[in-house]
Amino acid sequence: MSVIVVASTNPVKIESVRQGFARMFPGETFDVRGIGAESGVSDQPMGDAETARGAYNRAVNARALAPEADYWVGIEGGCADVDGEMQTFAWIVVLGREREGKSRTGTFYLPQEVARLVRDGMELGHADDAVFGRSNSKQQNGSVGLLTDDAIDRIEYYAHAVVLALIPFKHASLSFGQASD
Repeated sequence: MSVIVVASTNPVKIESVRQGFARMFPGETFDVRGIGAESGVSDQPMGDAETARGAYNRAVNARALAPEADYWVGIEGGCADVDGEMQTFAWIVVLGREREGKSRTGTFYLPQEVARLVRDGMELGHADDAVFGRSNSKQQNGSVGLLTDDAIDRIEYYAHAVVLALIPFKHASLSFGQASD
């Protein structure tokens, strides 16, 4: 049984990692655990680079906190202003003992009512709660679930990206990462 440490105690993130690993490695069993690990970036990362860095930092910090595990996973959600509209997405980083994988979720646009609050410094989850009259939606269906009426919930949204981040582990005989000449 492989031990996977998710750099979050959010049940949505833990379950998405469980589902992603189960889809990629259906014959294996996993012990998936959540642990609080710092991102080292803003509470609401803005832009692709800061969001990716937050996911990587979370995975690295989880590895430092639980070095006995086999895999460490960082998930970081971010936003980006593009041509007056606000996109949202998340980065997933999976660290193994000898490999790493990374992926980004699909991107969707936020309504201006939510985007305005995020631009004013509010975290996306809190902005969603304010606009949609919810409480703690980031540990439930999140923006994607609220805006799609749960056609895609937050677990499914992250699980697809976890699957994609696991490609280097599924195909261990291939080389991934930066090419060395």
